[in-house]
Amino acid sequence: MVLLIGNYLPDQQQSMLRFNAMMLNGLRDIGQEVELIRPPAFFGTIGALGSTIAKWLAYIDKFILFRVRLWRALARKPAVVHICDHSNAMFSRACRGFPVVATCHDLLAVRGGLGESTDCPASRSGKVLQRWIVSGLERAHAIRCISDATADDARRIVKVREGIPDIATIEVGLNYPYQKLSDAIMGERLSRINGVDAQRRYVIHVGSNLRRKNREGVLRIFAKCAVELDAKMIFVGDALNESLRALARELGITERIVEIPKADDETLEALYNGAFALLFPSRFEGFGWPIIEAQACGCPVVCSSSGPMGQVAGSGALLRLPADEEGFAADLLKLKNPDEHARWSERALKNSKRYSSAEMIAKYRALYQSLAPSC
Repeated sequence: MVLLIGNYLPDQQQSMLRFNAMMLNGLRDIGQEVELIRPPAFFGTIGALGSTIAKWLAYIDKFILFRVRLWRALARKPAVVHICDHSNAMFSRACRGFPVVATCHDLLAVRGGLGESTDCPASRSGKVLQRWIVSGLERAHAIRCISDATADDARRIVKVREGIPDIATIEVGLNYPYQKLSDAIMGERLSRINGVDAQRRYVIHVGSNLRRKNREGVLRIFAKCAVELDAKMIFVGDALNESLRALARELGITERIVEIPKADDETLEALYNGAFALLFPSRFEGFGWPIIEAQACGCPVVCSSSGPMGQVAGSGALLRLPADEEGFAADLLKLKNPDEHARWSERALKNSKRYSSAEMIAKYRALYQSLAPSC
């Protein structure tokens, strides 16, 4: 049996929760006996969501109550323990005697704790937590990173003794079977969304308001070409905060902006299908799921070349350094040419074929068996 350690639900780390589900369902689909456990949501739900009180109460759930749940699960003698998110790597200490695999999605917060510029500054307590995470990673038998850029960071930061932990890359696959839709299906889905017209050109950004996502850059880039494109700018994910809305007003593009704070998979698939392009000028990412999601729908991608994003996008995207806002705007305008748009749509589709969830699961299954042949 494989024991998966998942994420704390109140943290609302959507990408991590999706990865938890991918591993659980993917392993079940190939007949692997598997169990997923996560910290119970009890004390952390008492305070207001996101408040300091809730944060500290959540530590009781994560580091005290969860240990009881973990010990009970370990008593069932799993063949392998897989910590699905490196931020829970501190639990590897409690798993002595069992082969431990940890998936490392990015080390941006760890690097921030070390004083590196990653748009993830750490408080005093945060620095302690990041050191604890690194110590936990060093106790794992194998670390699998979702991109080569993250693997390079892991090899630089995590101490390896006699080949342990073994550090390598297993790229993630698509977390939903995004694909090209017929015009009829796409149009029907888009018709349900306020502010979206399937006949009107729009550029899309998918992400949060975290500084590293560079939504300020998205607004400035779009403002440089909005009139010539005659397009709208759709933000999927977090609703824009007041500082971003103020910037939009300053740039004179407020009337062109549509916000879709919550989009289910079918809605997002339709939005990608209908989009003129995905604009994704992130400063830092662990992988960049929206890149391959958009590509799988045939949506041309204009994105950052920094970190893992150039690797992930491959030859299927127009790439720029995050600071090259004039270049991003020029690339969007380049796509006005129908032949160019069609060419980058085909390139996007071709690149997305490299990312298979089934292949990802098969690689993890092979890793488990190398650590525990009985698995």
